[in-house]
Amino acid sequence: MMRIGLFGGTFNPIHFGHLRSALEIKEEFDLKSIYLIPSSIPPHKQPAFLADAKDRYEMIKLAVSNSLDFTVSDVELKRQGPSYTIDTIRYFKSIMSDDTKIFLILGIDAFLEIDTWKSYEDIFLNTPLIVMMRPGLRDKDDDSNRKVFENFLKSRISAGYRFADSKLFYYMHDEKKDVFLFKVTTLDISSTKIRKILKEGKSINFLLPDKVNEFIKYKGLYI
Repeated sequence: MMRIGLFGGTFNPIHFGHLRSALEIKEEFDLKSIYLIPSSIPPHKQPAFLADAKDRYEMIKLAVSNSLDFTVSDVELKRQGPSYTIDTIRYFKSIMSDDTKIFLILGIDAFLEIDTWKSYEDIFLNTPLIVMMRPGLRDKDDDSNRKVFENFLKSRISAGYRFADSKLFYYMHDEKKDVFLFKVTTLDISSTKIRKILKEGKSINFLLPDKVNEFIKYKGLYI
């Protein structure tokens, strides 16, 4: 059985926080590849703050050009209308072999609004989820995040989810797919911070791959 991960988002721009988290998930869950999927028209983002989708796609390709761990997909750029996750999941299920196991990767902030997504119930029926949690400064911060995660899962998705394993930290359900909560390495980097630094005329060196930095300068993005 082949195992792959789908990691979508605006990637506005992509940075080392995205890449490090994805790599840790790939290794922990023994995935053959993680597909990085930039959204074209994100339903939950304000388009005025986004670089052009083609530029974001090119930046991702540059960021992972020397890595065999990732595959970049333009499926959402080719599709008309808003970039709905359920449509992307269905696309990959249609092109992959029947024995391919597909995981959906997303951050905890996105997960906590997943009940506002198109056909979100179908996501839980079709695809195991890996939810990224950044470690807290103290153990009690992690406990608090886990309680928020569990309360949301049981109250907003299904009370039938039950805790299954303390090592991988996941919840199982008799009818729906497993949901994993995975702690990734904290890198205090965000796309918002990078855009703010650029607007202030300061350097973004060492926050993202050099090739992405050069592309941003060449295109004059985020200034």
